[in-house]
Amino acid sequence: MKKNYLVKSVEECWTLAAEVARLLEPGTVLALHGDLGTGKTTFMQGIGTALGVNQPLTSPTFTISNEYQTPAFKLVHMDLYRLDSPDDLLAIGYAEYLEDGAVVAVEWPERAKELIPATAIHLYFELGDELEERRITVER
Repeated sequence: MKKNYLVKSVEECWTLAAEVARLLEPGTVLALHGDLGTGKTTFMQGIGTALGVNQPLTSPTFTISNEYQTPAFKLVHMDLYRLDSPDDLLAIGYAEYLEDGAVVAVEWPERAKELIPATAIHLYFELGDELEERRITVER
């Protein structure tokens, strides 16, 4: 299934994020594709809100991974931009998160290569024509 969306505000982005959040169950991987500034972290903030995370969700660019507890499972938001290889991802506990039933959202998933499972939900983010517009494609 592949579906394209055009969101024109943070609120619309969060509405789409809430729809995607309904698909999530323990062990799900979200692969977030897109350049810097295309809305990946904003989308993840919407996911966190929809899942009941009651703390600010921030970009893991410098920490590589941030963990949040939802009522149902742990949500892990990873940014692989600064990693060199899939082995680096394993070294920071990626496999253990999945084994423990976390939902793992991975920015820059192309750096993880074969570690992104075939069952992952892929989201592609692009800038739109207007300042706040984003094109988001959801692929399952």
